[in-house]
Amino acid sequence: MDDVRLAAPGVLLRPWRAADAPAVLAALRDPAVTTWNPQGDMDEARAREWVRRRADWSAGDHASLAVADPGDTALLGSVSLSGIGGGHANIGYWTAPAARGRGVATAAVRRLTGWGFAMLGLHRVELFHAVANPASCRVAERAGYPLEGTLRESHRYGDGRRHDEHLHARLATDP
Repeated sequence: MDDVRLAAPGVLLRPWRAADAPAVLAALRDPAVTTWNPQGDMDEARAREWVRRRADWSAGDHASLAVADPGDTALLGSVSLSGIGGGHANIGYWTAPAARGRGVATAAVRRLTGWGFAMLGLHRVELFHAVANPASCRVAERAGYPLEGTLRESHRYGDGRRHDEHLHARLATDP
């Protein structure tokens, strides 16, 4: 699927482009992002590669879009469906520091989820986040993902420790 563009309140989900690499580099160096989305040591070359991989949907296992300002298309964050297969996917996201607290992640998650149900035939989308990350819990709840449970020490995050995670999920049949 080439050139997918999805509008949502206050955001535009658009394809990744090489020009996003500097903003990605800055965001992926931000401690609030790296704590929950560890990417290793990030430099300009790795940021370009990060963008290139997310822009390439040819394997069919992910759909990743830049979350941008609808006015000037400046990068606000990232939203991705990954592990796509068998009617199932996971959703993940991050927001740049200047975009936090504006509902950007919630709008992006809602819009990409709806697109995944309609265009990819997904039945279930799961959202995982560390219990210690209450902002992501609020995004999940506001995006219509009910909490299904807690997974104990299930994932090692950027601080090197294993954290309990909340599992939220949304079904295509949910209201």
